[in-house]
Amino acid sequence: MTDWTANRQAQLAYSYEHFALAKAFVFRKWCEQAAERQISPPSDLSGACKYSSLFMNKIFGGAIYGHYEHQYNVIGGRIVDLSHDALDVGRINNPYLHEPDFFAIPEKRAALDKCLPRVERWVNQFLEEIKTTKI
Repeated sequence: MTDWTANRQAQLAYSYEHFALAKAFVFRKWCEQAAERQISPPSDLSGACKYSSLFMNKIFGGAIYGHYEHQYNVIGGRIVDLSHDALDVGRINNPYLHEPDFFAIPEKRAALDKCLPRVERWVNQFLEEIKTTKI
């Protein structure tokens, strides 16, 4: 049983430059996923918080925080959210509320576990791509 709120070790040091690359990468993957589902392409990362927070956690470490409306990362004591400017996050009264017991709900755990295979593929691809990027 994975404790998503526990701190994890980073595979890549967090920086603003790496954040920007990660955000562009996850948005690209989110658009690809929409095409697979044969739905309209997204205009932002609305609805992607499970995928993006798992991705960030696997790449930059830290912990996943959140509640029933949104989840995000805390890395080195700082809130880090790839979806910070998404329309759905902007509509939430308190997007950075943290309810640790939320991650103990079996359905929530199952939903995160279901996302993991795709996220693992994204992580591997991103790490390969970032090797060729000069920052």
